[in-house]
Amino acid sequence: MKFARRIFLPLVLCTLAVLPVAAQTATPSVAEQYLFSAANAERAQRGLPALHWDDALYQAASFHADAMAAHSTISHQFAGEPELSTRGATAGAHFSVISENVAMAATAVEIHDMWMNSPHHRENVLDTKVDRVAIRVVRRNGELYAVEDFAKSVASLSLDDQELRVASLLQRTSAVTVLTAAEDARKTCALESGYVGPHKPWFVMRYTSSDLERVPGELQTRIASGRYHEAAVGACVPERQTPFTSYAIAVLLFP
Repeated sequence: MKFARRIFLPLVLCTLAVLPVAAQTATPSVAEQYLFSAANAERAQRGLPALHWDDALYQAASFHADAMAAHSTISHQFAGEPELSTRGATAGAHFSVISENVAMAATAVEIHDMWMNSPHHRENVLDTKVDRVAIRVVRRNGELYAVEDFAKSVASLSLDDQELRVASLLQRTSAVTVLTAAEDARKTCALESGYVGPHKPWFVMRYTSSDLERVPGELQTRIASGRYHEAAVGACVPERQTPFTSYAIAVLLFP
């Protein structure tokens, strides 16, 4: 038996159950190490980058594998249990994409073969959008209950670091001069509309994204128009809190 699930966080443009965390991650078992190596071997055969082991995902997978063993069946969510993205975030993972394979079989070899012979499970294993994985296998009454959690990791950055990354991107990819004073831009970021500061910007773009190595297309178009020569970048805490890690950014453009 096996199930697969995938969840992801898209780029968002805008004008603007508690899970216990294990104190320590255990050393992966032989079965878990086999499934980890097998997944990366499948990716290597296809020229895909290897997945890195993630301790936070391992904690999330462990709680769910224990739940499956306790229920003597497989599922992506049992009654009273948080759903996948909440489990991952509560365990301490930071991600923009999260997906999961679960299975029950007598051996780890059978589990991997089942996953690779199922289109949805194979798609999770070979997904180019993810870069982290953890696998937890629990034995109960002669059966192995396996949870394989994948994620696209997102760095946990301070507001200063977020602003520096976006400012650096703008300087590398455009001719605008990025102003060093970002306090007004940071306050503007926290507003639904309008701006803060003595000088009125000609254009304000607020956006939420998990990827600070690109800016929205509309902002690119505005900058490419040549009408703007200075910019200020501000970061703030996203108004809408979700299990997915994202950044709220405001870019103010001046003539």
